[in-house]
Amino acid sequence: MEPRNFNRSFVTACRKAGVRQIPVHATRKTCASLLVAMDVHPRVAMQILRHSQISVTMNVYSEVSSDATRLGRSLDSKRAGS
Repeated sequence: MEPRNFNRSFVTACRKAGVRQIPVHATRKTCASLLVAMDVHPRVAMQILRHSQISVTMNVYSEVSSDATRLGRSLDSKRAGS
């Protein structure tokens, strides 16, 4: 799919869903942050994020804030309660 068409489709999907529009790349960063928070192994995250080199994934992981780590603890407590 052509990137511009994907971006247009993403904007349309956001409008239809009634959610705030964010840049597509921000969804990847959010995904990476959630993977870190859930203690997903970096090699698995690499595959999910479709990085070609583990160093790229590790650089993304190293940028995750302590807020995401606290989010991970929150997710863990919710999982334990289910």
